[in-house]
Amino acid sequence: MRAGKPLPVAMTVAGVDSGGGAGIAADLKTFAVAGVHGTVAVTSVTAQNTYEVAGIYDVSPDMVRLQIRVVHEDMGIDAAKTGMLSNREIVSAVAAELRSYDFPLVVDPVMIAKSGAQLLKDDAIEALVRELLPRATVVTPNAPEAERLSGVKVVDVDSARRAAKAIADMTGAQAVVVKGGHLSGPESVDVMYYNGDFYEYRARRIETTTTHGTGCSFSAAIAAFLAKGLSVPDAVAKAKELVTVAIDYGLRLGKGHGPVNPVAWLYVPAQRYLAIEELERALEALKLNEREVSMLVPEISMNFGVAIESPYSRSTDDVIAVPGRITRFRDRLVIHGDPRPGASSHVARALLAFMELYPEYRAAANIALNDLIAKAVRSLGLRTSYYDRCEEPREVKEAEGGSIPWGIRRALERSGGPVDVIYDYGDFGKEPGAFVFGRSAEEVAQKVIAIARKVAELEGRQG
Repeated sequence: MRAGKPLPVAMTVAGVDSGGGAGIAADLKTFAVAGVHGTVAVTSVTAQNTYEVAGIYDVSPDMVRLQIRVVHEDMGIDAAKTGMLSNREIVSAVAAELRSYDFPLVVDPVMIAKSGAQLLKDDAIEALVRELLPRATVVTPNAPEAERLSGVKVVDVDSARRAAKAIADMTGAQAVVVKGGHLSGPESVDVMYYNGDFYEYRARRIETTTTHGTGCSFSAAIAAFLAKGLSVPDAVAKAKELVTVAIDYGLRLGKGHGPVNPVAWLYVPAQRYLAIEELERALEALKLNEREVSMLVPEISMNFGVAIESPYSRSTDDVIAVPGRITRFRDRLVIHGDPRPGASSHVARALLAFMELYPEYRAAANIALNDLIAKAVRSLGLRTSYYDRCEEPREVKEAEGGSIPWGIRRALERSGGPVDVIYDYGDFGKEPGAFVFGRSAEEVAQKVIAIARKVAELEGRQG
């Protein structure tokens, strides 16, 4: 990277996917979350969606070269990747232009789209092998592409090793990564041959249809991390982590293969941080009113959870809560730890069950339940529902952690819409309680404070 640059500059030389799932769209998203400035040289414009490529319009080879040249002259390019190159003339033009520069180059030998459409003409494959791959720092074929380039049938890790070495030996590419997405097994294993050594990059296999753009994001991530100065093995390792998250949080859009979601690489941790700040503000509000709110703390203690936004909130680790819960000492609230992910099971399971139907309701707290609290809730006009554990099916009762999600779903089924408070009438050995829900932690805090103040008012009247 040139001195004085605010960010490294990476370039994608690839096609435009009108569906936004692959090609330049995927590359630019990946560049952004990896922390580099993305630039483009468009090779082709495609009319495609999640299940078909309806049309391809190729840009002139001279125009492709010019796009690369003018960006390099102005900003410099710290690393680049190629994706869809479409025809022999574009392959030759890109190879000729890139011979003028010495930045790292990642070549994704895109041949076939997820929909089965051919994206690299047969005569262009020979030009790719002869003219472009010798310039490559890293080549990233999937199993079918590796077979086509090497002549080795790729069916497992051992054959992937042979194919990777054969491609490197044949072309002179510095590193070849044969991706494991097309292979079987509980893990997706990518095999790299680099400088005479083999490397394996493993991740759990994710069974999903949201894989459109996987190869594009992977190669773009490698280029981005090379642009930031990482070594080839480290750049591939980091890219494997990023693309695994992108697949895991893929977007279920369209009728075919939905797009991977590289934005999740940054969005999930960013949302967790923002949720921590949100919950801290809500807890401050409770502390300012602790004399009244302390009266709502149940025997099992109180907790307060806020989830990251849907569709990213999928487990209790995606719910920020208070470790050690919130207890009462006389008329004070005692908050036993700073908010963090995964600190609640009780409230988190209730909240996640609520969000299955109403994902905009991202926060919840549990409070005590007695006649006075129920009267306060009624007098405030809050919407309520309930569940009775006597109705709980035996198989749910016997399943670890199943009671609360069942109860929340049952209460929402009974109400036919979102509510502010759900009562749990308890069971033998189970204290009655209530959950307060809201669209944000601040909203839940205000509801809890309002209930607490109303309880204090009603107690004063009774006194």
